[in-house]
Amino acid sequence: MKKWITMLCVGVLFIISACSGTKPATTAAPATPEAKPAQPAAAAPAAPAGEKKKLSFWYIDTGKRKELIEATVQKFMKDHPGVEVEAVQIPNDPYKTKLSVAMGGGNPPDVFHSWGGGWLKQFASANQVLDLTGKIDSNAFLPAGLDVATFDKKVYGAPLAMSVVPFYYNKEIFAKYNLTPPQTYDEFLTIVDKLKKENIIPIALANQTKWPAAFYLMYFANRLGGSEIFNEAFERKGRTFEDETYVKAGEMIQDLVKRGAFNPGFNGIQYDTGNSRQLMYTGKAAMEMQTSSYINNIRAESPDFEKKVGMFLFPAITGGKGKVTDLVGGVSPVFSVAAKSKYPAEAIELVKALTSKELAQQMADQASTISAVKGVTYSDPFAKELNDMLSKATSMQTFYDQTLPAELAELHKDTTQNIFGNSMTPAAAAKEMEAKAKEVLKK
Repeated sequence: MKKWITMLCVGVLFIISACSGTKPATTAAPATPEAKPAQPAAAAPAAPAGEKKKLSFWYIDTGKRKELIEATVQKFMKDHPGVEVEAVQIPNDPYKTKLSVAMGGGNPPDVFHSWGGGWLKQFASANQVLDLTGKIDSNAFLPAGLDVATFDKKVYGAPLAMSVVPFYYNKEIFAKYNLTPPQTYDEFLTIVDKLKKENIIPIALANQTKWPAAFYLMYFANRLGGSEIFNEAFERKGRTFEDETYVKAGEMIQDLVKRGAFNPGFNGIQYDTGNSRQLMYTGKAAMEMQTSSYINNIRAESPDFEKKVGMFLFPAITGGKGKVTDLVGGVSPVFSVAAKSKYPAEAIELVKALTSKELAQQMADQASTISAVKGVTYSDPFAKELNDMLSKATSMQTFYDQTLPAELAELHKDTTQNIFGNSMTPAAAAKEMEAKAKEVLKK
């Protein structure tokens, strides 16, 4: 599993530049306890004559992405009149817990959303996910997208989209106060202090579920320690999670909190409820860092706000080893089939429909989605800009909580939330992370 992390960055640079790739990438949701091992389900008998085969499908997408997925499901049922699909949209934050409970209880959906990485691997290792090797066309996907669902050379999911994490900002507020997107972190702090002085919340944040603030730790660690800091700690080769880079990253986070960079009570606000985005829509906050699915949220919730939105990448830190073009991102959604599916052949066909070039193109055109499917072109201005960020990336750090084993991923989010809440020192957080890494990561 560790091998594909290094290859992901190379895959993004080579393939996306050639083909021109979080609610979120999608974005990462809370990690959950390890799933209980289970044996693959025996093939079930075919449905009686005249009776439809029923598939359950769980996904997290909202807004336009949800509409497009539902339309695809309807088309699939029209094309497969003997199959009925129950599509269930589940909010991002509780999704992982719900799926893990279903997996552990032996009653999972036939087809389900994942982010690949360590979270999917735990189910694959427990024989709870169907091996799709040779059953889907691997050549139809960008290697960087497929790699996150490939373990021991076996494919356990098909990717539809990719995600990066920039800052989104209100162009009207920036223009009013003569501010421009920062190139350096010192310039960024100047913007934060200026906005605070004008009684505008510099950065909107909703961190009850911990993953939104984790983006900051990942970016600070990269900008300070370079693109290999996480890989070294994860692979147990070189620097560790207790490295001074992680301590310094935590100190810089606490400096932002002390400056009043974020809205009050951010650790108690859920992202799914949209409260942080409402601060942006109403002009009370000027910036928010989120996955590339943010545009999809805006179009569903406040379309008029779209014309005010600009993007910039996390700035460089003077003296740091990371580059502005080093990105944090991931792959979402990845669609997989449960090993217990009564109708695996039909479930695989549904996965193919959900990762078709047709749907991928619609996602790019209507939801500013960066595709993990080859051959997609970009005309939407936000999709173009996001894809351009990926095309020019010097590296892409996959989300920590989707890469680390579940137990360590949860600790990562817990300690980061505690750093933001000033209830734990950065040094103590780094020490706790490294101690747990020694337990769960093998050389």
